[in-house]
Amino acid sequence: MEYVNLGKTGLRVSRICLGMMSFGNDSEREWVLDEDGAEPIVRAAVEGGVTFFDTADTYSGGASEVATGRLVSKMLTRDEMVIATKVFMPVTPGENGGGLSRKHILSGIDASLGRLGMDYVDLYQIHRWDPRTPIEETMGALHDVVRAGKARYIGASSMFAWQFAQAQHVAERNGWTKFVSMQPHYNLVYREEEREMIPLCIDQGIGVIPWSPLARGVLTGNRGRGDERRTTRSGTDPFTDYLYSQPSDFDVVERVAEVAAKRDVPPAQVALAWLLHRPGVTAPIVGSTKPGHLTDALAAEKLDLSADEMKSLEEPYLPHPVLGHF
Repeated sequence: MEYVNLGKTGLRVSRICLGMMSFGNDSEREWVLDEDGAEPIVRAAVEGGVTFFDTADTYSGGASEVATGRLVSKMLTRDEMVIATKVFMPVTPGENGGGLSRKHILSGIDASLGRLGMDYVDLYQIHRWDPRTPIEETMGALHDVVRAGKARYIGASSMFAWQFAQAQHVAERNGWTKFVSMQPHYNLVYREEEREMIPLCIDQGIGVIPWSPLARGVLTGNRGRGDERRTTRSGTDPFTDYLYSQPSDFDVVERVAEVAAKRDVPPAQVALAWLLHRPGVTAPIVGSTKPGHLTDALAAEKLDLSADEMKSLEEPYLPHPVLGHF
């Protein structure tokens, strides 16, 4: 496993980040694994060199954070692991149960730390932009979280580039902690972040840790044209339908399969290797519910693609509307 700095910080992370959304006891989602089912996957990830783990307060009603804390702590010391979580989505009843107000951020970090069983997180991220809260309030509260020692760094996820730039400007102007990472929606079938956000991150030295690097399994062939569903998740995850429904998406999927067949490797390895070759990308956040998923992720980190293969994979892409910011 290769290790790199997260953006221009000194924090070292593995080039594969294990997404923990698929783990947690008593989830209502059929494809989520309980802790007993997740433990072999997390152990294999650690044995493969993964030290970077991403979760959120909203995943499985907080059970993902509980699983993350329990499982990773069995295998790595606190100094060895890099733990990232998120705040924004509604997690408790009432008007203040979500968002990026000072009230919710300060209660959210304490609740996350309690579920994780940790004194601090390495990376505390805003899950989305909050149009109802002044960005000055949000950045001031996040700065206080860092000053209190409850987070080492802060990051952001899907938003418009102008919003991210505004947040960074507010922090710099006030002498507050700035974001060190961006978690965008980015994969072979959704490349709109290449227009503004990723160039901004490259220019400013921001780490890029894409979510949904395999398009929620679409790039592995879990769905087909004509609404064919081949896995439990593809048949029970309506958010996938919202994100990936253009006919050209399946043109890209077929191209991935063609390149993978020539290489005699699974499509997942090719799709992840493409992302790892893209400028600015630090570590894709890879979910896993089967040992083979993790095997493909670890292999992709070692798979070199030629310039011709990269061009071939990119050729069928057609522009999309903005998806995943809301």
